[in-house]
Amino acid sequence: MSIRGKKLVAFDLDGTLTESKMPMDAEMADLLDQLLHHVMVAIISGGAYMQFERQLAVLKSGPEELRKLFFFPTTGTRFFRYENDWKQIYADELTEDERTKIKDAFEKAFVDVHYAHPKKVYGEVVEDRGTQITFSAVGQDAPIEAKKLWKATQDRRAEIVQALEKYIPDFEVKMPGLSSIDVTRKGVDKAYGIQKIEELLGVVVPEIVFVGDALYEGGNDHAVIRTGVETVAVENAEETKMLLRGWLAEFTA
Repeated sequence: MSIRGKKLVAFDLDGTLTESKMPMDAEMADLLDQLLHHVMVAIISGGAYMQFERQLAVLKSGPEELRKLFFFPTTGTRFFRYENDWKQIYADELTEDERTKIKDAFEKAFVDVHYAHPKKVYGEVVEDRGTQITFSAVGQDAPIEAKKLWKATQDRRAEIVQALEKYIPDFEVKMPGLSSIDVTRKGVDKAYGIQKIEELLGVVVPEIVFVGDALYEGGNDHAVIRTGVETVAVENAEETKMLLRGWLAEFTA
C-alpha cells in the first residue's frame, strides 16, 4: 500500500517492530528515525511503559523527531509524549478493588483448569501494571527462547481465558504475544487506543495507517479493523522493515 495522504503511522510493538520484549535493532531504529522526518508515529502495545523504554532505547532521533513520536503503553490506557523528556499525559488506572478482583480471578482460573506454572520462571507471572493486569506464563523477564518453547509445548492460555471470563465477565481479556494474557477494563483494546490517538493527536481515520502482526481474527491487533483505519499485516519485524523501505522510497521519489 502507499503512504501518500497519511499523517500518522501506528505500530504494534512485539512481533512488529521487535521480537517479544527484545530491544529494537539498529536498522529498525534508523528506518523509524527516517520515517519521523515525514509523518507522526504512534506505538501502541499491551506492554508497560518500562518495557517501551527498554525496547526502544536504541532510537537516536533528535528532539524534533521525538516530538512526532508517541507512546501508548498498556493498550492505550497510558499516553506519553516527548517534551524535552518523556512525560505521561494520562493514565486510566484500575482501582484497587478492580486489581484485586482480576488477580483473584487468575488464581481461581488456574485451579479450575488444573494449571501448573513452569518450574522455572523469570520475574513476576501475574504483573500489576496499574492500568492492566498481565499474566506471562514464564515470567515478565523471560528470554524469548523460553517463551517460544512454552508456546510450542505448554500453551494453555485459551483454557485460562475461558475460565477467567466466568469470574470477570465485565473486563476485557486478550491473549497477545507468545505467552501473555492481558486484562483491562471492558472496551479497552487497540480500537480504544486508535480512538485515543485520534482525540489527542488531531488526526482522522483516513490519515492513519496501522501496522501489526496480529490483525487476524482473535489476534490482539484485530480490534483496529473495526475503526476503519487502513491496516497492514506483517509476519515479523523483517517484513516491517521491507514495508518501511518502500514507504521511504515514496517520500524521496
